[in-house]
Amino acid sequence: MARQPLNDRATVVFDLDGTLADTAADLIETMNVLMARENVAPVPVERARDVVGAGARAMIQRGFALGGRSLSQDKLDQLFVDFLDHYAQHLAVKTRLFPGVVEALDLLEAAGHRLAVCTNKVETHSVALLEALGVADRFAAICGRDTFAYAKPDPRHLTGTIEKAGGDPARAIMVGDSRTDIDTARAAGLPVVAVTFGYTDTPVTALAPDVIIDRFDELYDVVRALDPDLAAAVA
Repeated sequence: MARQPLNDRATVVFDLDGTLADTAADLIETMNVLMARENVAPVPVERARDVVGAGARAMIQRGFALGGRSLSQDKLDQLFVDFLDHYAQHLAVKTRLFPGVVEALDLLEAAGHRLAVCTNKVETHSVALLEALGVADRFAAICGRDTFAYAKPDPRHLTGTIEKAGGDPARAIMVGDSRTDIDTARAAGLPVVAVTFGYTDTPVTALAPDVIIDRFDELYDVVRALDPDLAAAVA
């Protein structure tokens, strides 16, 4: 059960892959199992920025494209099911939280923020991974691409996550690592913070988020600046 915020501050919503957690190794190793079955060259983990970040279906398509193979819709559907089955058993082998995540969550929680996760990972995997990493109880809502009938970059995925967390969709801040997160927040009319260490084929510096951070120890001050109520409380 997520802890209750001390005050009614803005909800802070996080992407998962490439934002809260460095999931690339486990994602790509799962994809490479499928690629080996299809006699396609594996994708090195160093290419994570080219394939990870828009959900499993997009990752499979991108990975096979790097191997010179296009996929029919039926084949993609089959590989997607196989991917989910394999990944469910291997989602926290090498995955770790990025440095400073726990400390940032501590500060935001102490300041009274609701915390939530809005990801294009499926919900069961998202919850299981965050439980394995020891932080699932920090979030009032963990919403995946299958939680609602729509997913990022549809802004309703973000606003629905905020509502499920008990927050106000008009008073929230998105934290992500990719064009998808930035476009989603923009469409919802919300400020967005982008991290530079995630998975994106376009540098976040070229995507014009409201703020860019290189480390999680910068996040609290950024949220303080973006949330007028918090700024006034700590001034």
